[in-house]
Amino acid sequence: MAKIYTKLGDDGSTGLFGGPRVRKDDLRVQAYGEIDELNSALGVARCSLTDARVQDLAAFVDSLQSELFNLGAELATPDLDKAPKSVPQTRAQDVERLEREIDRLTAELPPMRFFILPSGAPGAAALHLCRTICRRAERTCVRLAETTHVSPIALAYVNRLSDLLFTLARAANLRVGVAEVPWVAPKP
Repeated sequence: MAKIYTKLGDDGSTGLFGGPRVRKDDLRVQAYGEIDELNSALGVARCSLTDARVQDLAAFVDSLQSELFNLGAELATPDLDKAPKSVPQTRAQDVERLEREIDRLTAELPPMRFFILPSGAPGAAALHLCRTICRRAERTCVRLAETTHVSPIALAYVNRLSDLLFTLARAANLRVGVAEVPWVAPKP
């Protein structure tokens, strides 16, 4: 069995897939690292979605985790043509699937009449945290796209995913009977 450590990164560098070695604080490494962080946070959220009323949401989170692994691989590959093997890419139908899920869940939710605080049942609160990590990852991917090619479909996917995570959190709260907490502006 191969060792988990290689010692190659002891100098602060890491190898990109099919590409050069770069510093571990390189913007590309940061982008796919934040996608990895989001994927881990989704794993935590998934562990909290155990109620029978949210099992379809939990199953959808499972599929999101696989898609995020693909997105991370795509971001870790600076030149898909030079990769030693095929790298899965985010597809337009992946974005459309997120949109269909947002629409499906929105149809069961009450209209929003106020801003809500990211809270509620444990699964919903964890999904809200995932949403904020997703937004940070999106900002990093946008910064990366200013200097190198990042698929516009991948950028759309991350943008839509944060909307979906918000919707999933709202649906999780509704289904388990936990009221959303409205934001109340402080009085001057």
